[in-house]
Amino acid sequence: MEIKPHDIHNIKIAEIISDKIIINTAQDGLDLLGDIYYQGFDKVIIHEKNITPEFFDLKTKIAGDILQKFSNYRMGLAIVGDFEKYESKSIRDFIFESNKTKHINFAETLDEALKRLGN
Repeated sequence: MEIKPHDIHNIKIAEIISDKIIINTAQDGLDLLGDIYYQGFDKVIIHEKNITPEFFDLKTKIAGDILQKFSNYRMGLAIVGDFEKYESKSIRDFIFESNKTKHINFAETLDEALKRLGN
């Protein structure tokens, strides 16, 4: 795992770069949050391919548990990926509602994620 730093308007954003799944469980999400926080970052970007596919099945509660941790610790998060492939109405509604809060963001591109987190 590599952390690529981005700085936008004095906001330190960590982009997680990896070829493998980083988050399989809610504990993995909490560990990542702590690691990023202690390195002095304000927000984090993770790519969809680095998150277990079960995250996008809301019945597993992995997404809710992880995103609740990011909200509780006030760590902004953007997940970058192609979310059009998810046909479930519940996951589409979840993504839509998350993007309205601006604290948890689902973005199609890195540039979009940076723009959302840099505000």
